[in-house]
Amino acid sequence: MAEGEWQPKILAIICNWCSYAGADLAGSARIQYPPDVRAIRVMCTGRVDPLFIMKAFADGADGVLVSGCHFGDCHYIAGNYKCAKRMFLMKSVLKDLGIEDNRLRMTFVSASEGAKWAKVIEDVVKTVKDLGPSPLNQLQQ
Repeated sequence: MAEGEWQPKILAIICNWCSYAGADLAGSARIQYPPDVRAIRVMCTGRVDPLFIMKAFADGADGVLVSGCHFGDCHYIAGNYKCAKRMFLMKSVLKDLGIEDNRLRMTFVSASEGAKWAKVIEDVVKTVKDLGPSPLNQLQQ
């Protein structure tokens, strides 16, 4: 990272049972990935309210990642399905607001996929860096 280089602010909302454990495994295995993501752990992605996403962008996030269990592995049966539907709708809302929908990503990472977690983070950070700062941040300045 060069001095003065813009670093994106990315919020990750991750489920306790799968993605958080996958992130923990990546850390335990010392798999390197960009440190640009701040994580919030929820018990299930089914708990993720669309207002959480809007609040993150309003508070300065350049990107939001929501990550949960694979379909069929949700500890609460259908939380990840419900969240996926909401994130699909959120992408269209973001487009309508003039925010690139690539700034919001939903992924599915299990507890045994530490390497996949690192790849997801690298890809999300690269995508957001390519998009640049959030248009909302530019409006607030």
